Amino acid sequence: MPHLTFALSAILPIFLVLVVGWWLRRIGWLDDQFTETGSRLVFNLALPALIFTNLIDLELSHLINLTQVGFALGATVVAFLVLWAGSRFWPGPGADRGVFVQGAFRGNLGIIGIAVCASLYGQQGLALGSVLLAMLTLLYNFLSVFALTAGGASRWRDVLLTIARNPLILSIFAGLLVAALDLPIPALFVTSAEYFARMTLPLALLCVGAGLSLDDLRHGSPVAFAAVALKLVVLPVMLMLAALPLELAPVALGTLFAMFAAPTATVSYVMVRSLGGNHRLAASIVALSTLLAPFSLAAGLSLLRGQGMI
Repeated sequence: MPHLTFALSAILPIFLVLVVGWWLRRIGWLDDQFTETGSRLVFNLALPALIFTNLIDLELSHLINLTQVGFALGATVVAFLVLWAGSRFWPGPGADRGVFVQGAFRGNLGIIGIAVCASLYGQQGLALGSVLLAMLTLLYNFLSVFALTAGGASRWRDVLLTIARNPLILSIFAGLLVAALDLPIPALFVTSAEYFARMTLPLALLCVGAGLSLDDLRHGSPVAFAAVALKLVVLPVMLMLAALPLELAPVALGTLFAMFAAPTATVSYVMVRSLGGNHRLAASIVALSTLLAPFSLAAGLSLLRGQGMI
C-alpha cells in the first residue's frame, strides 16, 4: 500500500489536471480556439523556455548519465525495428502500418513524461527528464517520418526542414550549448524565461485534456488497442527488464521508466494528419493511451518502488 500511495501521489495530480481540462471543455469554458492557441503557445514558447532554463545551469559532465542516455536511444531504435518488422505481418502493409508503429513507440515526453519526472524527483527529475527529452526528440521525429512515409523520400526534405525549425529542438541545442560552454546569460532574460517555463505544465496538461474526445474512443479498433497495449505495458516492461543489468541509480531508472511509459504523444496525430495518414486511428490511439496511462504508470511505479529500484 505505501508503494501504491507513492505512485498515485506522483501520477494523480497530473491526470487530474487533464480531467479538469476535459471538463472545462465540456462546460464551454475552454473551446477549440483556446486549445489550439494554448497548444501553440506551449509548443513555441513555454516548453522551449522550460527546457532551456533547465539545461543552461547543468553540469553536463555530472548530470548526463551516458549509460542511461545511450540505453534510451539504443532501446528506442531496437523497439522501433522490432515493431516495424512485426507490423509487416499485422496490421500489414497499408495506410495503418506507420500509424500503428508510431502510436506504439512514440511517447508524450514533453508533457506527460517530463511532468512525471518532475513529480517523482522535483528539480533533479525535471533536469534528467530534459536531457532524455533532448536526446530522444530528434530520434522520435526521424523514426516517425520513416514509419509514416514507409521510407519514401518524396516528403523528407519538407519534414526535415520542419524539424530543423522546431522550437523545442532549437531550445534543446541552445540550452546544451550554453551549458557546455558555460556562456553567461543575463539574469533578466533568465527570469523572464522562467515565468514562461512555470506555466508550461499546467497549460499543456489543460490543453491535452481539452483536446481529448470520447468520440475518438468510439473509433477504437484492434489495431488501436494493440498499439496502446504495446505502448503502455509491453514495451515499458521489456525495456525496464533490459535496463536492470545496467544497475542504474534509482533516479535514473525512475526517469527512464517515466519516459518509456508515457502515453502516445499528441503530436503523433498532428504528424499523421499532415502527411495524409489515417488520422482517426491516430486520434484513437492518443485518446486510449492517455485515458489508460494513469493505471499503467501507477502500477509500474508501485512495482518498481516495491522492489527498491526507484
